[in-house]
Amino acid sequence: MSSTTHNTKGFEETVISLLLGLMVMITFVNVVLRYVFNSAIIWGLEVTLILFAWLVLFGVSYGVKVTAHLGVDALTNMLPSRTRRIVALIAAAVCIVYAFLLMKGAWDYWAPYAALDRTSGRWFPTGFEKTRDQAWYITDQVPMPEILRFLEGLINQGETYDKLPRVVPYTILPVGVGLLLFRFLQATMRIWRGQQDALIVSHEVEDEIDQLKDHQWEE
Repeated sequence: MSSTTHNTKGFEETVISLLLGLMVMITFVNVVLRYVFNSAIIWGLEVTLILFAWLVLFGVSYGVKVTAHLGVDALTNMLPSRTRRIVALIAAAVCIVYAFLLMKGAWDYWAPYAALDRTSGRWFPTGFEKTRDQAWYITDQVPMPEILRFLEGLINQGETYDKLPRVVPYTILPVGVGLLLFRFLQATMRIWRGQQDALIVSHEVEDEIDQLKDHQWEE
């Protein structure tokens, strides 16, 4: 299991805490409004879904950061220490390539909503290609915050947004995948330096069983 320990909250932990807090608050307020005042925040459900999507993508990179993703290490544990490290580095390299491909897909999906061009190339970016502007797409019910009105002149040719533009919630795609790529690079460096032996959490079940046995003996 990873030897890295995080005693202080980092970027992902802080954002995840904020997202969870906002989701709980919006849901709670909506429940109270519905059952007590026979009313509702019409955009509450859509915002909660957006926050949940952000939560998932931040959670993926957080799992890499703290070595929390599950995996099977029955075969690698049978290998010598040096060979196990090489296999871990190969697995990390595959994950980096995979995250890079995800990054291309995330950018290509998000770019039109930000009035930017997609990358050319089927698998790996070879440049940029002219892309139809989709910055005018908006969410279904989320109102446009006044603080984001600058986006109208920046990407929407000065046209007013009636609702929150989709570019805002979709921003999590390049941001989340970019953070995932960064965490994979960090994990690879830790494996290379001998500070970490795998990308996955191992012996989780065994540790839980041992703790349960110790607790029973204490009783």
